[in-house]
Amino acid sequence: MIIVDTSVWIDYFNGLITDETNILDVALGKQEVAIGDLIALEILQGFRLDKDYNTAKKYLSSLHHFQMLSPTLALKAADKYRKLRKKGITIRKTADIIIGSFCIEEKLPLLYTDRDFLPFSEHLNLRSVSVKT
Repeated sequence: MIIVDTSVWIDYFNGLITDETNILDVALGKQEVAIGDLIALEILQGFRLDKDYNTAKKYLSSLHHFQMLSPTLALKAADKYRKLRKKGITIRKTADIIIGSFCIEEKLPLLYTDRDFLPFSEHLNLRSVSVKT
């Protein structure tokens, strides 16, 4: 099972061909692909047209979904953020801190293109499915 981040889904739904969208395309036919509630929110809030929104909503609802934030994970995510800050690294989005921390704690690999996840891979043992890491 892999978790696919918003950054890859946006490219995928926009029809962009990248290393990561190719990995996603192959994974959809060969292994379980999952998303978290935060990822679903980020993806779906970006659609302007109702038709596109409804198509994506239907498609995403067929995937395995995780609730990504709990009181315990909130504390662990804050710890991870602080570890990175002590190294001089600032993660720009709280959602990325939650997603990265969730994947680390659940030992699930993450497919992403968002550079905010690189420090999680380099310093906090996030398992990456991305080609560039």
